[in-house]
Amino acid sequence: MQETLCQQTHYTDHMEDEVDRLVAAWRRERPDLDVEPLEVLSRVSRLARHLDRARRLAFSEHQLEPWEFDVLTSLRRAGAPYQLSPGQLLTQTLVTSGTMTNRIDRLTKKGLVERLPDPSDRRGVLVRLTPEGRDRADEALAGLLAQERAILAQLTRPQRAELAGLLRRLTAPFDNVPG
Repeated sequence: MQETLCQQTHYTDHMEDEVDRLVAAWRRERPDLDVEPLEVLSRVSRLARHLDRARRLAFSEHQLEPWEFDVLTSLRRAGAPYQLSPGQLLTQTLVTSGTMTNRIDRLTKKGLVERLPDPSDRRGVLVRLTPEGRDRADEALAGLLAQERAILAQLTRPQRAELAGLLRRLTAPFDNVPG
């Protein structure tokens, strides 16, 4: 069975966490400040650290680094024939062109992607997922989803949907800013 970072212990809604202790200390020390944002955003920050650990575990089980997973899954999501231009990969992974060139080189050496001439642009190239790259991306995604399900196990399906909607409301303005 897949090892998960998050333990499957059931808690009540009235349990105390580290953020509760942090907020109580700030309220005691700085009663003049409204520390309410810490109740949400400190938990988001802590959860992000736990998620990062879970992701690293899921990827390492498939001999992938997080950046490798990002590139491979960008190609995998593109659909058959699982190829994108380096520029399209840049847009999806938010790295510089030099960084992307280096990443493509490294993934090519590992046999996970290949460079092909772009038939619509004589000077262009396409990056295509190899069968091994596709298998590795699929396996790592399954491992990641198991880790993420374990993290969310304390929430019911309706609670997960509500949380997703609330987080979308917070993140959408950042994601939709003209670049």
